[in-house]
Amino acid sequence: MNSLISADNTWALWCILAVCSAAAIYLEQKYDWASKVTGCILALSFVMILSNFNIIPTEAPVYDHVWGYIVPLAIPMLLFNADIKKIGRESGRMVLIFLLSSFGTVIGGFIAYYIMRGVIPQLNDIVPMFTGTYTGGAVNFVAMSTLYKVPGKTVSVALVADNLLMALYFFVLIALPTLNIIKKKFTHPYIDKLENLTEEDKSKNETLVAKYWGAKEISLKDIAITVALSLVIVTISDTLSKLLSSTFSGKGLVDAILGGLLGNKYLLMTTLTIIVASAFPKQIGSIRGSQEIGTFLIYLFFAVIGAPASIGLILKESPLLFVFAFIIILVNLIFSLVLGKMFKFSIEEIIIASNANVGGPTSAAAMAVSKGWTELIVPALLIGTLGYVIGNYYGIFTGWMLH
Repeated sequence: MNSLISADNTWALWCILAVCSAAAIYLEQKYDWASKVTGCILALSFVMILSNFNIIPTEAPVYDHVWGYIVPLAIPMLLFNADIKKIGRESGRMVLIFLLSSFGTVIGGFIAYYIMRGVIPQLNDIVPMFTGTYTGGAVNFVAMSTLYKVPGKTVSVALVADNLLMALYFFVLIALPTLNIIKKKFTHPYIDKLENLTEEDKSKNETLVAKYWGAKEISLKDIAITVALSLVIVTISDTLSKLLSSTFSGKGLVDAILGGLLGNKYLLMTTLTIIVASAFPKQIGSIRGSQEIGTFLIYLFFAVIGAPASIGLILKESPLLFVFAFIIILVNLIFSLVLGKMFKFSIEEIIIASNANVGGPTSAAAMAVSKGWTELIVPALLIGTLGYVIGNYYGIFTGWMLH
């Protein structure tokens, strides 16, 4: 049965994707209920409804262009803040607990795979997606789903399960410091400091938070440099990946490993962006708007994966992927608490590190803001950005191990 808007109606489909993404972002920033649902789920849901009511097609060249061009372009933009030297200098202590927590994600991915592989098909392609996103964030989820060619229907189901679990996990992390056993076993200096604040100090805290999350000025030059530099990085990475893949195309073990790693476009993109951001921190750091543009492009991806999604399929398969993701997050939390205790980290640092792994920099910073831990806002963003960097490496490592 043909859809109301045909697959070759390019302008109409781009229009729908852009409007659905823009509407999702607007609602997320305007209403509390929408921010709890998250904009990516809203964008996916809008397009999924249109697709299930046969208004738009489930497959179209426009969707392929988003997977093939928009996603690679977004990744460097979201990594422009990945100055490794700055992350190490300003968040050295938090980097350690973040890395310890991230090991829990990787181990959790393997454990979940061996428990669930008999009931979830194509799980060796799904594990890298969750390992990547539970180390970094949406950018890693997108990169791994594209790299391992996970079907759009599966990606939609995985995204629904992931976001539902993330919402629940956020509440768990918020409640964790209030438990008596946690208070007894872990230090909590930031909570203690808050309890002793005067009204004037609290007012200063709120002013700092409001200033931090305020609107930024973005110039035409910023937009031009962001797009141009991203295109340069993607072009070099794509060319190198093809060259290296053909160079190491033999059947031996060494060729297979080198071809798989050095010929990986997303790995090259990540590495090249880190080198540029770390080598020219002042110049790259002064570019405004890269996060905003990159995030909008990622929203277009979330909208696209709603097109092939069947509502019936999501209701049927989401519970299995929810259990799978739950195992990974549970192992991450256990690793974070046990290793955090061993290395004498406070419960606030452990919570922010785990949140930065599982939810990404924005979620971790938002938690630091909501709890009033203002000293942890910048470290949360920095270690979360580090997660974007290593998330692709972890995802590719687990994918290589499971293939």
